[in-house]
Amino acid sequence: MSETDSKEVARAAIEMALSATRDDERLLKERLHQFNIKSAAVDFGGEYLSAIKSIVERAVVAAKREFIIKDCHAEEGAVAGATREALSQIMPKALGLNIGGKVGLARRGDHVAVAVFFGIGLLHLDEVAVGLGHRAIS
Repeated sequence: MSETDSKEVARAAIEMALSATRDDERLLKERLHQFNIKSAAVDFGGEYLSAIKSIVERAVVAAKREFIIKDCHAEEGAVAGATREALSQIMPKALGLNIGGKVGLARRGDHVAVAVFFGIGLLHLDEVAVGLGHRAIS
């Protein structure tokens, strides 16, 4: 393992979250696979506070579906924790408002990262925010 694995996995998760279309996601996923990075992305929208549980659940389901994690308590918890961390970073801007965007996930070896890229707003007065969480799974 390289000591930069956590940075590379974090970058991959951010790139997945920033991908504009499903085709972009697929191409990026294929490119990352060449570097032994497993990845996935999930679109989401809704009111921030009521959406937290659903976003965490969707991230865990996507991670299992794409074989980023095994179907076990520790790995599911790592993705859930990293997702909660990423969401907590955007909370000051998003509390009480609607969000829409994408969650990106990536893993190589022991490192898993979750990035959220959301537009936050009311009507046409949008703000943009990025959050990132990382966990080590042994």
